[in-house]
Amino acid sequence: MAKENNKENVKSFVLRIDPETMAALERWAADEFRSTNGQLQWIINEALRKSGRLPKK
Repeated sequence: MAKENNKENVKSFVLRIDPETMAALERWAADEFRSTNGQLQWIINEALRKSGRLPKK
């Protein structure tokens, strides 16, 4: 991940996801030695980076 956030600047939200997708996500996270939440953050960050939607450093 680009930059670890501290708890003060992290927003929480609810995500509804079907059981099959969740199971696949959990397996992927385990394969990468990440938590499910960490895997979701990585996936989102990668998608934003690849699409050029992250601010330039």
